[in-house]
Amino acid sequence: MNERHSGASDAGALLREAARLADSVRETSPLVDCLTNFVTVNDCANVLLAFGASPAMCDAQDEAFDFVQLAGAAYINFGTYIKEHEMAGYQMALGAKLAGKPVVVDPVGCGAIPHLFGVLARICRTGRVDLIKGNMGEIMALAGHASATKGVDSDGDIAGIEEAAVAVARKYGCTVAATGKADVITDGTRLVRLHNGTELLTEITGAGCMAGALCGATAAAAGAGGDMLAAAVAAITAMSLAGERAAKQARLPGSFRVALVDCVAEITGSALLAEGRIECRCL
Repeated sequence: MNERHSGASDAGALLREAARLADSVRETSPLVDCLTNFVTVNDCANVLLAFGASPAMCDAQDEAFDFVQLAGAAYINFGTYIKEHEMAGYQMALGAKLAGKPVVVDPVGCGAIPHLFGVLARICRTGRVDLIKGNMGEIMALAGHASATKGVDSDGDIAGIEEAAVAVARKYGCTVAATGKADVITDGTRLVRLHNGTELLTEITGAGCMAGALCGATAAAAGAGGDMLAAAVAAITAMSLAGERAAKQARLPGSFRVALVDCVAEITGSALLAEGRIECRCL
């Protein structure tokens, strides 16, 4: 487990740090090593490129340990988590721990697949986890609560999500981001609500995975020991703002998906500062 970072607790200061991290991704083009699912691997690669990062979709067990040490951060996604991916995930987390690289975990489907709880626990024991990004149903499940989960999806905002996210952050010693109508992000000492986004993000496959991949990019910009709360704010706000812009261009899911990647390419730190809607309080 990692020590929680004592970063900005003021909403304005936190958004400024998030904006700095978003711009840093474009300036440094960090390599993000992604172990993601068959459904969204292409989406994650393209959204990382649009955001200014460099994606690598390395999912082979024999390569994961060595390759992650070349990257700026790792993104481990549990969707379609076959045994090869599970073994590669352990190797990736261990390699990242030894190299001092941050790890983002997206526990896709954990509310429906209890085996994944043990997978996350083992990743934490053998490697490192700096940020857990899931939908509200998944975060509720990690906190031990039943939730409105449908496979890998969850329905809207969920009562008790703030308390659940804080409990998960303290349990795993990391930052937790729960996406929904108003995203909830916490490191166990600070709690953030983000109020950007569009319903169209729920009408395409992979929006959550793309947001998780962007968290990998901003985590790389923050670096190990950096403010992962700000990194999560940067990535999720960028995705939500891009969704808002894309929704003005396209009203149906197919054209929205294309517009979304284009709009991610336009998001900079100044956009986060001008359009980001954020609440933040200390716990």
